[in-house]
Amino acid sequence: MRTPSTTHAGRPVASALVLGLLLAGCASTHGLAPDARPLDGDALASTRSLSGHELSAANFPAQDWWSALGDPQLDSLIVEALQGTPSLEAADARLRKAQAQAGLADEARKPTLSASAQYSGVQLPETLLPPPEGGSYLGSTVVMFNFKYGLDLWGGKRAQFEAAVGQARAAEVDAQAARLTLASNIARAYVGLAQAHAALDVVNREHERASRLRGLGEQRVRAGLDNQLQLRQAESIIGSAQQQAQAAQQQIDMARTMIAALMGQGPDRGLAITRPAILQAGTPGVPAVLPSELLGHRPDVVAARWRVEAAGRGIDASKASFKPSINLSAIVGLASAGLSDLFSSDGLLGLGGPAISLPIFDGGRLRGQLDASDADYDLAVANYNQSLVAALHEVTDALQAARSLDQQVDSSRRALAASKSAWSLAQARYRAGLGTQLDVLAAQRPLLQLEQQIAGLQAQRLNATIDLDRALGGGLVLEQPTSPIANTVATP
Repeated sequence: MRTPSTTHAGRPVASALVLGLLLAGCASTHGLAPDARPLDGDALASTRSLSGHELSAANFPAQDWWSALGDPQLDSLIVEALQGTPSLEAADARLRKAQAQAGLADEARKPTLSASAQYSGVQLPETLLPPPEGGSYLGSTVVMFNFKYGLDLWGGKRAQFEAAVGQARAAEVDAQAARLTLASNIARAYVGLAQAHAALDVVNREHERASRLRGLGEQRVRAGLDNQLQLRQAESIIGSAQQQAQAAQQQIDMARTMIAALMGQGPDRGLAITRPAILQAGTPGVPAVLPSELLGHRPDVVAARWRVEAAGRGIDASKASFKPSINLSAIVGLASAGLSDLFSSDGLLGLGGPAISLPIFDGGRLRGQLDASDADYDLAVANYNQSLVAALHEVTDALQAARSLDQQVDSSRRALAASKSAWSLAQARYRAGLGTQLDVLAAQRPLLQLEQQIAGLQAQRLNATIDLDRALGGGLVLEQPTSPIANTVATP
């Protein structure tokens, strides 16, 4: 038989629930949705720009792509740097923080149980209460277990967890990108070191040529065969060569210091770096699967893709806030005025039950929160689109630069061969008595200029190789979201 108290107690609860469900529509997601749309990589036209380059089935760089440059010292420098530098430690710290935040989001989905014990006492003065209550000391001991669990009826907590996981995956890719950036920066600095050494060699030969020219000028002046003009010109060339040699040495010192700094070491570490060996620039080639497969190799594109995924889950979490939530809580414990009675059945303490919460009027807070989540998604998509466009741009630029520089090096080498022929002819004429040593030294000057020009072009060509390997992802194998990007956000 149902008691009157039970019947009457249930009616207000049921009425409040029905009224709450009717009013819940006041907090609505109507009219709120993200605007941005992700680009399709294959829809970005690049066929004509990539035409004329060598294509392979899947010619992405190896993870140790820098070894193709052919210098064991460079290999050891990069391997040493990848063992730990401040820049890598910062990226790893950001990764650990993102992973910890994902762990916190996961823990928020689980029930919690805590325990507490408390003793309290009170002395009641007789001025407030007469005896026996007044003037007596009353003590109580309470031992409690507190259980709480919020049901994830609409998947909001799961969405928050998945958003945090997406951010952690993006931070993981960022850490890999930091290693790729570090390796490429060291390789480029190493190429600069090699170029500075080559420039110093050319300048030293120019100084030697100018010194010989000055010696001849002094002999001709003493013999009365010439005036001071050529002598002063030779001295001017010597001064210029000395200045260029000093500048080249400065570039060598700066390159060594830069490499040491990139390695996270002091400048003295750079002093141990010897002259680079002859570096090799491979034939530029691109995988035939561009641009779609590029999305899985570029760390910035993959990280941006994870952030789009995380932002989509953030929208789902914001939408779940508009719906009713149910929380379960229970407190079970023991309470007694004395320790002797604490564990008796009379000291049992219990409190608990379900609680339902319905958003009705919240001053636009939930709509503002959802609008912010939509904006976060639009921003993530815009960054993804920009990363995708930049990726194809960098690949194309590196390929075009490599092809153009190969042509420039070939042209300069033909000019160098012609200059060497002119120099050899001047030497032959001098040995035959048909020319002077001044003619030989004059023919040598364009030869040295072309050698310096070729050294600069070869350095640019090596940098183009490094840029291409970096633009193709540097051989990284990166995990991507499995769901299509267009389906990460459901229609509101």
